[in-house]
Amino acid sequence: MTDEFDQLGNLAPAPRASDAARTRALAAAMQAFDETEENTARSKGSSWWRRQSSVLNRIWSARMFTQHRYLAGSALATMLIIPTAALLTFELTRGNLPNSGQVTLPQVLDAPKPTAERVPVPTVAKPPEPRQPEAGRGNDAAQTAQPSRQSDFVESDIARLLNKQEASGGAAKRSVAPAPMAPPPVLAERAVPLAAAPRYAPTEREILPPLEESRDRFANADTNPVKSVATDPVSTFSVDVDTASYAFVRRSLLEGHLPDPGSVRVEEMINYFPYDWPRPQTADEPFRTTVTVTPTPWNSGTRLMHVGIKGFETASAAQPAANLVFLIDVSGSMNAPDKLPLLKSAFRLLVGKLKPEDKVSIVTYAGNAGTVLEPTSARERDKILAAIDNLRPGGSTAGAEGIDAAYRLARQAFIQGGVNRVMLATDGDFNVGVSSDEELKRIIEQRRKDGIFLSVLGFGKGNLNDSLMQTLAQNGNGTAAYIDTLAEAQKALVDEAGSTLFPIAKDVKIQVEFNPQQISEYRLVGYETRALKREDFNNDRVDAGDIGSGHAVTAIYEVTPKGSASALNDPLRYGPAAASAPIPVSNEMAFVKIRYKQPDGDASKLITTVVTEMNAVRDFSAAPQDVRFATAVAAFGQKLRGTDALDAYPYRLILDMARNARGEDAFGYRGGFLDLVRLAETLDRR
Repeated sequence: MTDEFDQLGNLAPAPRASDAARTRALAAAMQAFDETEENTARSKGSSWWRRQSSVLNRIWSARMFTQHRYLAGSALATMLIIPTAALLTFELTRGNLPNSGQVTLPQVLDAPKPTAERVPVPTVAKPPEPRQPEAGRGNDAAQTAQPSRQSDFVESDIARLLNKQEASGGAAKRSVAPAPMAPPPVLAERAVPLAAAPRYAPTEREILPPLEESRDRFANADTNPVKSVATDPVSTFSVDVDTASYAFVRRSLLEGHLPDPGSVRVEEMINYFPYDWPRPQTADEPFRTTVTVTPTPWNSGTRLMHVGIKGFETASAAQPAANLVFLIDVSGSMNAPDKLPLLKSAFRLLVGKLKPEDKVSIVTYAGNAGTVLEPTSARERDKILAAIDNLRPGGSTAGAEGIDAAYRLARQAFIQGGVNRVMLATDGDFNVGVSSDEELKRIIEQRRKDGIFLSVLGFGKGNLNDSLMQTLAQNGNGTAAYIDTLAEAQKALVDEAGSTLFPIAKDVKIQVEFNPQQISEYRLVGYETRALKREDFNNDRVDAGDIGSGHAVTAIYEVTPKGSASALNDPLRYGPAAASAPIPVSNEMAFVKIRYKQPDGDASKLITTVVTEMNAVRDFSAAPQDVRFATAVAAFGQKLRGTDALDAYPYRLILDMARNARGEDAFGYRGGFLDLVRLAETLDRR
């Protein structure tokens, strides 16, 4: 801009105008001014205020006359600066590209590798020579601009604008050319579009770790096979009043997966529910047997034989005093919300159920055993609850040492003629000291001879030793329950406290002999872990299960009538029937025998029941309501276990069977079963 002002300042002075010309110019200017004033006086928006543009017009007119040379210089400078700045900005922006001329694409997992396509590099035309300055404008040679690249601007014009020389008064003026600019990068390769969209690849944080393998351990036993009456007419087993399996199956389904088949013990699922079987009339008869024969819903060629046992229910006022020892696992493995915290809440419920004459002791074990509470009367309820609340987890699990300490306390506070019971609460993870099932079984067998029974409450999942819990309960003349919720603790320890704590019979065994003239085959549903040898039935030294006050026990056989096309075994060619003379046909189907001992007795007693067609119903819908519901539970348990006989039987028919037999459901147990069947059907479709 400075050069332009210099050029304007060096112009030759204009010749002086004559007086006549000055007069004419002044007259013309005055006339134009008067015409402007007349136009301004006209009404244009407001009568008392002139248009604001008239003021600007006067100022602009004066400036045009007095400062015309400055305005002309500004306009010329603007014309030169704007194109130059645009060009510089454009070239600098292009200069930020990588010098390699290669555009690098981000790498995408599993995406096809892009291929490059060679394209020709455009050539840049050589700019024309700058024009020579006009005559009289100076003798300086014009500098040429450095060749750059093709653009929207013509390089010859830009060079002329930047290097234009202005001369005045024979003096040549210098012009400054822009510094040479590096040639812009040229895209030598162009990436070909990707053939397919890249596949999403989760980051390492987004990938969920694999589910930890469960370390739950269950007693393994094969499903009972179909047996031929011709070769094996007698079935013998111990009763089972445990309910742990049903609670574990329920937890698995509610967590969204089918249960481990090894965790399904069908008899425990059946016996989870209360049934209103006919009751014994007096305490002299500790229980009563009821047998019902129905068609099999899942096999038209077989029949079901239900054996129901109902124990005598002792009135609460007549129940003897209880000496209870809480043996509580407080090891590190119990440090979970569904273990020690739930355990403490469960025992608080039980303490509220005890009578004033009852006694409570607490022993804990974790690395070593310790006595938390000496034998204390249930009257001191606050003291007992405070001891429970102060329990904390930590350490390894020395279960055998804890069992010894608990039995010592039980003997110390032993109640003659009362109930003396150790209640073990654990996840079953015994990892210090004696830990094998057989060794612990031997210890428990020795202690039960003193009249002290053992019950086991299982907690938690993922490290549950259900197999050990079953071993301890079966050999300790006690029961096993699995506590997965506080509602289950309420059921096991409060609602059913009489049957849980107060036995009416011990070493209860069942033996069924089938008549080969009426029945060709049979299969016992469940009780795989309770099977006994035929000779064990009359051997009073062989231990068996116990029945508590008001307990109901159900066993179901699937039997094949003689001559049915559903028989799986061929008749024997050289069997006893072919060698001996025919015997009179009997209408008896089976003969049921039950042996039991009094809780404080050593000699067993026998109860027998004959099964005939008088016990049968021709239509399944005519069977008692409890029989039909127990059949639905048996079908569900067998299907979860993977029993072949139920493979083709759909869940919806099990659901219909249970729904039609729901009946009175005061505590909602049967309604909960219907929900589990629906869940299993949905989960089995995955």
